[in-house]
Amino acid sequence: MKKLTCIILYLVYALQSNAQTKTLPAKLAWWKHNNLRVIQTNLPDYEAATLNPDSLVADLVNYSANTLIINAGGIMAFYPTKLDLQYTNPYMKPNTLGDVVNKCHQKGIKVIVRFDFSRVHESIFKAHPDWCYISPKGERIINTNMYAVSINAPYVQEGAFQIMNEVMDMYPIDGIFLNMPGYQVNNAYEGKYLGIDQNEADKKRFYEYSKGLTLPTEENPADPTFAKYLEFKKFTGDDWSKKLYDLVRSKHRDIAICTYTEKYVDIIRHESQANNGVPYWPYTASDNVNNATHSFPKHIISNASIQQIGFQSRYNAVEPGEVAIRLYENIANGSGLDLSLMGDMRGYEDERNFEVIKKVYGFHKKHEAYFGNYSSIAKVALIAPGLWPGGLTAQEYRGVQLMLKEAHIPFDIIVSEQIENQADKIKGYGLVILPETTGLTPEALKVLKEALANGTNLIATNTAMSDNPQALLDIFGAKVIAKEYDGGGNYLQPDNAAIFKRLKQQRMLMLKFNLAQYDFTAADSHYLPILSKGRPGPPEIIGGHEPTGYYAMALKKTGKGTAVVLPFNIGRLYYQNGYQEHKNILLDVIERIYPKAMQDVVTNAPEKVEVIVQHYGKNTAGMGATNDGLITHLINLTGFSGASYFEPLPVYGIKLKVRCDFKPRQVFSLANRKPVMFSWQNRVLSFTVDKLGDYGAVVVNR
Repeated sequence: MKKLTCIILYLVYALQSNAQTKTLPAKLAWWKHNNLRVIQTNLPDYEAATLNPDSLVADLVNYSANTLIINAGGIMAFYPTKLDLQYTNPYMKPNTLGDVVNKCHQKGIKVIVRFDFSRVHESIFKAHPDWCYISPKGERIINTNMYAVSINAPYVQEGAFQIMNEVMDMYPIDGIFLNMPGYQVNNAYEGKYLGIDQNEADKKRFYEYSKGLTLPTEENPADPTFAKYLEFKKFTGDDWSKKLYDLVRSKHRDIAICTYTEKYVDIIRHESQANNGVPYWPYTASDNVNNATHSFPKHIISNASIQQIGFQSRYNAVEPGEVAIRLYENIANGSGLDLSLMGDMRGYEDERNFEVIKKVYGFHKKHEAYFGNYSSIAKVALIAPGLWPGGLTAQEYRGVQLMLKEAHIPFDIIVSEQIENQADKIKGYGLVILPETTGLTPEALKVLKEALANGTNLIATNTAMSDNPQALLDIFGAKVIAKEYDGGGNYLQPDNAAIFKRLKQQRMLMLKFNLAQYDFTAADSHYLPILSKGRPGPPEIIGGHEPTGYYAMALKKTGKGTAVVLPFNIGRLYYQNGYQEHKNILLDVIERIYPKAMQDVVTNAPEKVEVIVQHYGKNTAGMGATNDGLITHLINLTGFSGASYFEPLPVYGIKLKVRCDFKPRQVFSLANRKPVMFSWQNRVLSFTVDKLGDYGAVVVNR
């Protein structure tokens, strides 16, 4: 009987144990804790001869890094490869990469290895010229002795996987970073455009994909064949990424894939780089992280602060003040920290940023439980023209973003191509702004129309939706008469004092750049009469600015929402010139159709103090619920002046009123854990930051 009882007890215990085992959650992949503190050593070939694993790891520890990105293969092997298709770095020491991986792991540091399959050494090119890029004129993309490759040729389609497989077999790596993925049309390092790759493998695969079309030789958006080619590029890129994903997952579920695209990757990497020209854009990190985080919310984002000034100035770093802003903006928007250096930190050619890096990385390590697990408070969405916007469209987008930043209006950024994939999110915003947004799919337009009918308000600027006349008419009541017209010399009249409250001392507002001419007959109302160019010349003869019959603003209600179109370059005007009247037009329109946008954060902080408020959850076990409270980040950009960065000026007595739907249990400064006096009334939290240096954070706990 005693024996039977023991058997029964054993079986009960075994069943309970088995049940508990089944209910245990799967181990969270390491990168999903979203607490990355990355340092990337972009090694020139010759530094492989002097790289010391012990000093490298000591520096990583000293700077509070928890992740290293280091060269492995592709352009050249930094390890003893056995593959003939890969050129070996002549300075490579056989044990270095293995020692770095092992010594990093001993200190709890993850190692992501870098591959670049965009180029091959000339010795590989001579043996396999058919693997490489060739322009419509028969030119090659060459950088010294490296030749750009073709994506659809055997090196990328087969050899790349052999190289990565070899590294994964040799070393217990934690991740793979792919540099410069995608099709080659430029010599990026020399700024020279050469055209669509005409490699025979590309021609054959495009012919098969398109069912008989010839590979185009020109990038002509009006050409249906080029439109098919764009589809082809996306298809082949996704197909290659899927093959990599399957290969890596077959090896180990805890090897992260990191690159600049979003499909079949675990970590989307972005970059804050030095501007090439003016005006200088000081919000690159906020722009990048906000955009990627809300466009692809299931991914971890890592935005790298690129130390180099440019490809031709790699050994000169950007200013310490700029690096500090980038890193703090990363934290505030929900990215970890990421830094890209030329080589390691020993004997570095420009060490001015090292103290800033050490300070911010150390701060993140000390307080990492309060970072990385955020959800936005914003009820405004700004639609971006891409993850890497450029050209005049980017100026329109950035100008609108700058207005919102300076007015301290919280907003999320969502790339236009993701509207249809973020339908529920879009419908939850009170206001969606479309700066010169074109190319929207029927699905995206359907999402916007449904959101509008349910109470989301829309603002479109310049030529937004002009490529879809029916949508422009249905949503905004606007019909294009002339999409492109030089507005230089024209004026706007702020004709309605009830709307344009910020413009009561102005009767004529200057214009330049594009000024589209629209018929607003189908709109509910129109404002801002456009005056003619008048008579240019000396003071004695100027004047003659008469109404043209066109207007620069129309308003149309649909269901519960209101749509406003401003068919001129309002964003670009502010980005380029910074005149307050153009910002004031937008702010007055926002206040007219969605005044709640102005109420989420109310502050006397200067325009150059960036205020970012997030719902947060303690990040002790990775991403999860964000209901522990609020965190307010303050980033001081007063040291930014035109194109220069100086020490920021201290700001005193910053008063804040933040929308807060719970009665706080505790409010304190994150840096010193000292309590902050506050009041809470009508779901509004009020507190004061006595002094702001370069950065501050205030935590509000439930």
